[in-house]
Amino acid sequence: MKLYHGSNMVIDQIDLSKCKPFKDFGQGFYLTEIKEQAEQMARRTSAIYGGKPIVTEFELDEIALKNLSVKTFEEPNEEWALFVMANRSRKNMQSIHSFDIVRGPVADDTIATLFRNFDDGLIDLQMLVNGLKYKKVSSQYFFHSAEAIKYLHRI
Repeated sequence: MKLYHGSNMVIDQIDLSKCKPFKDFGQGFYLTEIKEQAEQMARRTSAIYGGKPIVTEFELDEIALKNLSVKTFEEPNEEWALFVMANRSRKNMQSIHSFDIVRGPVADDTIATLFRNFDDGLIDLQMLVNGLKYKKVSSQYFFHSAEAIKYLHRI
């Protein structure tokens, strides 16, 4: 399976320690199977940090999905929302899960607003989940362990 990573640099070697914490699925390496989504992320990253937008392509050996601990969220639902909120929380300095790979929807800026409203007590969990149903979501693959990275090969 072909996956894409959008950045402001070519990724020759994945170093999990350089990945930013407090993201949707935690600190790790993120990719998508949607090339346009990776291109958009590359433009956003280069606009923030400088450099040129670059999409690096990887091949995922799909045997990883059978051999490793994988969590899949098919759609943004209550379980996904609570999982993303826990990973994004600055209160959790350690990883909240031990999955090697997590795949599922991206919590974009509009979804982040729903999360803030929930955190602030302005909406309840059911309203949060209902709000998610009407958002256009994209997809991400998250690699959390050195073992998972072994199944990714740069094309």
